[in-house]
Amino acid sequence: MLARLAHRLLAGFAVVLGVVTLTFILLHAAPGDPVELMLGPTASGEQLAAQRRAFGLDRPIPEQFTRWLSRFAQGDWGSSIAKGRPVRTILGDAWPATVRLVALSLVLSYLFGLFVGALQAARSGSRTDTVLSVATVTLFALPGYWLALMLVLVFTYWARWLPAFGASGLDADYLSSGARLMDQLRHLALPLATLTLIGVGGAARFVRGAMLDTLTQQFITTAHAKGLAPRYVIGRHALRNALTPVVTLLGLSLPALFSGAVFIEAVFAWPGVGRVLVEAVQARDYPVVMAATAVSAVLVVAGNLLADVLAAWLDPRVRTAPPA
Repeated sequence: MLARLAHRLLAGFAVVLGVVTLTFILLHAAPGDPVELMLGPTASGEQLAAQRRAFGLDRPIPEQFTRWLSRFAQGDWGSSIAKGRPVRTILGDAWPATVRLVALSLVLSYLFGLFVGALQAARSGSRTDTVLSVATVTLFALPGYWLALMLVLVFTYWARWLPAFGASGLDADYLSSGARLMDQLRHLALPLATLTLIGVGGAARFVRGAMLDTLTQQFITTAHAKGLAPRYVIGRHALRNALTPVVTLLGLSLPALFSGAVFIEAVFAWPGVGRVLVEAVQARDYPVVMAATAVSAVLVVAGNLLADVLAAWLDPRVRTAPPA
């Protein structure tokens, strides 16, 4: 098991390095100059050149990347070109909102996904299974930004029940603690619902497949032959054995969840890393984009490692399996 984790850790390091390298290349290959965007069209050539020297943008691309990688590894994430603030401070202010949104979405997606998928497997071939299959496939196929805009249209502009933008109202500082909490929950509802609905679709489809495969195993037939109640067989035997691939899917779904959160945060003006990243890309703010990408990649790799540990805990056969 330790050899497997060490192998995964080494592979994760290679993934993070590949992600930041590709991001750096694409950023510098894309059109647009961060210094020109910062100083404006009236800046002289001398001013532009001086500012590029100040940011180290006049150096060769390989040297810029090597210097950034060395500083980042030492904990120096640099300063934002557009805002002039330390990148660590900008991301530190934004990460709690993103983690809150993504973590809640992940929990709700898999709780509802497990319930819906298990229900479909238990009633495979029935009208209930057909209806839920259509619903989950539709949800999984919907573009996140489109679903977000439709929820805004229905619940904000038509029903006028929920706010569409931000994490709290403009008067949040003047509300009591209970009213402030309710205000935050109302602002959280739509972005959380968007990510959760899409996540439920994918999780339910995967759980249904894993459950149907498990229900054909010999030990399930034996459990039925012993006279155990169908509900007990489904919940105690089938669902538990189907959890191993589901846990693996949970780790693999983190990249899609983080990338989806970028668009959802942009639609709802949610003050998280996704919104910061979109603004930084528009401003060609290289230090912010690189740091946000690197931290996101590290979190995704950590999530996959955690999924491996949970899978080994659920299924002892995984512990003795050779590294993939």
